[in-house]
Amino acid sequence: MADSATDQAIDELYRAAPEEFTALRTELAKKAKQGGDAEGAKAISASRKPTTSAWVVNRLIHDDPEIRSRLTDLGERLRSAHSTMDGERIRQFSGEQRRLVVELTRTAFRVAGIANPSAALRDDVTDTLQAAVADPDVTARLGRLAKAEQWSGFGEFGEISQVSTTARGSRATPKATPAPAPAPDGSADRDGADREKAERDKAERERRERARAVLAA
Repeated sequence: MADSATDQAIDELYRAAPEEFTALRTELAKKAKQGGDAEGAKAISASRKPTTSAWVVNRLIHDDPEIRSRLTDLGERLRSAHSTMDGERIRQFSGEQRRLVVELTRTAFRVAGIANPSAALRDDVTDTLQAAVADPDVTARLGRLAKAEQWSGFGEFGEISQVSTTARGSRATPKATPAPAPAPDGSADRDGADREKAERDKAERERRERARAVLAA
């Protein structure tokens, strides 16, 4: 529920279709100014026009505000699992994350009235929903996003130094991997960074392909 007339106006603005945004922003800012709310008019005027993918996610949240709670709850459980390096729970919640993102992506396009979204648009919506699970800041901004978001961490859910894959109640001792001796000219560091980037890019491409396949099913 919006706390003020300004909040209500901004929510109305982000529910509107992108092609209606600019004219509506001008109208709402003018109305606030005429009503003597200069600060409100300034806040409305400062609202950024959303991209199509951001608008799709915003519409989803305005259509069903409970979705924010579902994303928040799952994110908290995933962060808890990662903080304890619990591989079993990480796998369980990561699977739940994938299913939830697929469900919400389909619902988002239905709510937005987009029957055949492009692959790029699907990817942006999927990435934004995944980021909302991973990042509380993104979750807090849902409904007023101006652009697609992407979780910049490593792997399924942020950067992890070591994940236990043993059953709960037992402990596994990770094998120590000796660090390579640095090359005088720094070429080894560059090569390692290049390999890591290539691996991340490959994993990201494979993740997107899996998401497309599930959404198309």
